[in-house]
Amino acid sequence: MDWQELTDLTRGQPFVVERVRLAGSGVAVEGSFEPPQLAALGVDDQVFVAAFVRSHGSIKEMERIFGVSYPTIKARLNRIAEQLDFVDTDPAPTGADVVDRLRRGEISVDEALEELGRTR
Repeated sequence: MDWQELTDLTRGQPFVVERVRLAGSGVAVEGSFEPPQLAALGVDDQVFVAAFVRSHGSIKEMERIFGVSYPTIKARLNRIAEQLDFVDTDPAPTGADVVDRLRRGEISVDEALEELGRTR
């Protein structure tokens, strides 16, 4: 079964992967693994996202590839974006992180207190 068949089979419903085998090595891992968010998209949306990445995010290039207008590309990007959770790339430091930085002398006590006050 390839990824397109799996995507068609699941029809956008959440699924869990319970076994993963590394190709060529025979090593298999069993457990409960959530697939990446992009795997939950339909095949057409996965192809669209891949094309968007390959075109370096150029909407003009996407218009050319798919033969549709700027508003159509933007609407599809917005629809796909609504299906994805965004990862916080700059999360607030935990209390342990702040204490560790204080212990290493990277920040002062006042800076540590200020950061700890923001994490509440």
